[in-house]
Amino acid sequence: MSALLDVEDLRVTFPTESGPVEAVRGVSFSLGRERLAIVGESGSGKTMTGRAILRLIPGAVVTAERLAFDGIDLLRASNRQMRALRGSRIAMVMQDPKYSLNPVMRVGDQLTEGLRRRDGLGRRVATAKAVEMLEAVQIRDPERVLDAYPHELSGGMGQRVMIAMMLIPEPDLLIADEPTSALDATVQAEVLGILDRLVRDRGLGLLFISHDLQLVSRFCDRVIVMYRGKVMEELAAANLDAARHPYTRGLLNCLPKIGGDRGPLPVLDRDSAWAE
Repeated sequence: MSALLDVEDLRVTFPTESGPVEAVRGVSFSLGRERLAIVGESGSGKTMTGRAILRLIPGAVVTAERLAFDGIDLLRASNRQMRALRGSRIAMVMQDPKYSLNPVMRVGDQLTEGLRRRDGLGRRVATAKAVEMLEAVQIRDPERVLDAYPHELSGGMGQRVMIAMMLIPEPDLLIADEPTSALDATVQAEVLGILDRLVRDRGLGLLFISHDLQLVSRFCDRVIVMYRGKVMEELAAANLDAARHPYTRGLLNCLPKIGGDRGPLPVLDRDSAWAE
């Protein structure tokens, strides 16, 4: 399988008054037209890795031995080239729609803006395509949602709008940052089914950022486990229960189990050597 995305020794550094702080430290992986998960605790560098690919971290210094998408050097690409790639070929579903959707624009205007400005589609055709995608993410009354403002939507509906917005241009690579965290189990399964069909039928490459180990073990092909900006382990998602690194084992042991002990959940005992 040819790699759609190549990441080698990726580092994201923030200058601070007390010196530089590395949020991502030497991360390397490749992604083909498959489902690759990045998992870890909050603060492990998952989202920073995804944002660095799109150069969406203002104030940070991003370096890498190689950061390439479909043969394009993303670190050396001009701002104009990056604007052309974002959305049309590489899309990212942000974690919280409250901070990603424009609060003073109607949902319909936000969904169709790219189609009209970038692709030159007329309002009627763009609106029809937006309605089609909202229906695909299981929004039952898409016309009403198009006319609504973001604050008039529930968190789960806002997240589905974000997913629809990113899928409308049919990108080659989708970076999904906790895309189902605000959805109930039924809608979560439906959204995962949509993403699965895009990978299977269209050859989409999916970088799936999550903290849900059980979800990624069922849905993804491979898993990268991160801790404090570094990759601890990479393995097939189906073999996640057989992980060997003590950090991954600790995360798995902290999960509640149906029918298990009702006492306090285990606390992860961290080793300082993991962060070295």
